[in-house]
Amino acid sequence: MEYRKIGETGLQLSAITFGAWAAGGWMWGKTDRNDAIEAIRAGYDLGMTSIDTAPIYGQGVSEEIVGEAIKGLPRDKVQVLTKYGMRWDVAKGTLAMKSKDNAGNDIDVYKYAGKDSIIYECEQSLKRLGTDYIDLYQIHWPDVTTPISETMEAVAKLIDQGKVRYAGVCNYNAAQMAEAEATLKLASNQVPYSMVNKGIEADTVPYCIQHHKSILAYSPMERGLLTGKMHTGQKFAEGDHRAGNKFFTNESITRTNAFLAKIKPLADSKSATLAQIVLRWTIAQPGITIALAGARNAAQCIQNAHAIDIQLSPQEINFIDKQLATL
Repeated sequence: MEYRKIGETGLQLSAITFGAWAAGGWMWGKTDRNDAIEAIRAGYDLGMTSIDTAPIYGQGVSEEIVGEAIKGLPRDKVQVLTKYGMRWDVAKGTLAMKSKDNAGNDIDVYKYAGKDSIIYECEQSLKRLGTDYIDLYQIHWPDVTTPISETMEAVAKLIDQGKVRYAGVCNYNAAQMAEAEATLKLASNQVPYSMVNKGIEADTVPYCIQHHKSILAYSPMERGLLTGKMHTGQKFAEGDHRAGNKFFTNESITRTNAFLAKIKPLADSKSATLAQIVLRWTIAQPGITIALAGARNAAQCIQNAHAIDIQLSPQEINFIDKQLATL
């Protein structure tokens, strides 16, 4: 495994980091707790020591799973990343979405990052994770109802208390990052990035490169679209958010699969899967520090971890980029 320094901090994360959204089941149809725990541990055994989760993923379920998976492991050899600012248990801030929990009950999810809320959320996360500190604490989405300075002051307090090591953000644009930096030094920004979703290249990537901030790319395989396993007429389990996602229309799947067919010979020549090529390409992009990769079971996680063993030359990356340009 490769390990990469995050921003200007003393934190190093595995270049392929375990993304635990699907492990929580919420918005992915379902989860198998034992399979998720085995997946995290299988990744750890191969050097995937960094795990990214959030309270909203299953309304605490994902964090509990992560906590169980890392129990007994040397804490200083595991990097725990979690988030705050998405509340389903209070009606404050702005409504982010109406959803259903894993039991099928209606829930309203709010973007809220008030000071007292953050302090409370951190305590709850620490309990679920079974740890006394969080390596990287990230606001999940911008909260327009709370001054950024108030939010960052709360995280600074948690850092002073030793409950958080470093502060990050998610889904912030360059201007929001700059405003946050006026109060607290940021380590990173976690944003969506994939071969078919490169919007951050316009502003966020240049800002992060200039100011020495790391980018943690989430959904690098575009929620499974870039694995080559999606087909027209794809059926998803009830509650799976991909059913209404623009990337999973028949037209998008057909177009993406045509691109994947062009790069499959390259994958075959390296005895690699398409997913492994996609992950390797992602962490080779300018400004991208880490790729988050989810897994439902140990086999998927092992495959993701071995993406680090694949080498792509500048010429091969250029070939992939040329095929992407035809998408």
